Amino acid sequence: MAEIDENLAQREAIEVDRSKGDFKYEESYAFDAGIGLSAGVVDYISKVKAEEPWIREFRQKSLKIFAGLPMPTHWATTDLDNIKFENIRYYLAKGQKAVRTWEEVPDDVKKTFERLGIPESERKFLAGVEAQFDSEAVYSRMKEELEKLGVIFCGPTDGLRDHPEIFRKWFGKVIPAGDNKFAALNSAVFSGGSFIYIPKGVKVAQPLQAYFRINAENFGQFERTLIIADEGSEVTYMEGCTAPKFETATLHSAVVELVALKGAKP
Repeated sequence: MAEIDENLAQREAIEVDRSKGDFKYEESYAFDAGIGLSAGVVDYISKVKAEEPWIREFRQKSLKIFAGLPMPTHWATTDLDNIKFENIRYYLAKGQKAVRTWEEVPDDVKKTFERLGIPESERKFLAGVEAQFDSEAVYSRMKEELEKLGVIFCGPTDGLRDHPEIFRKWFGKVIPAGDNKFAALNSAVFSGGSFIYIPKGVKVAQPLQAYFRINAENFGQFERTLIIADEGSEVTYMEGCTAPKFETATLHSAVVELVALKGAKP
C-alpha cells in the first residue's frame, strides 16, 4: 500500500508542475514548414528528417486519406469545426538532436523545462525521460541499467532508423491512418513522440515519462508514440503536454499505439 501511495504522490507532483505552463519565451527556429497543410509541407518534414522513401509515401497517402474524411462527431467534447487547418504551423524545430545530458540542452530551451520542474522529477523517481520542444525532442535519457537489459526509449525518428525490424512491424497497425481524420493528419505530419520497447520478462519498476511542450503560436504538435511490451514484461509510461495561453488556437493531435504481448502489463 505504501508503494501505491508513493506513486500517487509522485504523479500529483508532476501534475502540479504541468499546471505552471502558462509562460512563453521567444525562440528562433532553423526549420519552419510555414503555415498551412499541403503535399509540399509533408515532403518538407520528411526531407528534414532524412526519411526513407516508404515513410514519405506513408505520409503522402495519409494526407490524401485526411482530405477525404469528415470531421468526427461521436467522441468530440467541443466543436471541431472551429479548427482551421489552413492556419496551423505543422513543423518547427531548432535543428538540434536530442541530447543525453541535461547540461547539453540549449540554454534557451533548458529554462523552459527547468521552470516546469522536469529535471527534479527525473532525479527523484523516473527511470527515463524525454522532453520535446515544439516538433522535436531536445532531451532523451534512460537509466543505463535498463539499456543493458535491452529496453529502448527514444523518439520515432530514431526508432525508424535504428530499430526498423521492431518499429515497422507494429507502426500504424493499432491505429491505422484511416481510423479517423485526426489519425490520418497525425500520420501525415507526425514528428516527435516516443518509441518504447520492453524485452521479454523485463520489469521496469520506475515510470518512463515523455513531456511535450508547445511554445509557438498557431502551432500543431503531432507526437507519434509506439509502445511495445513484449511477453511477460511490465512498464509504466506517463506523458503530458503544456502550452502558453495564446489568443489564437494551438492543436495537439497525438497517436499512441500500445502493443501488449502475452502476459505483459503496460
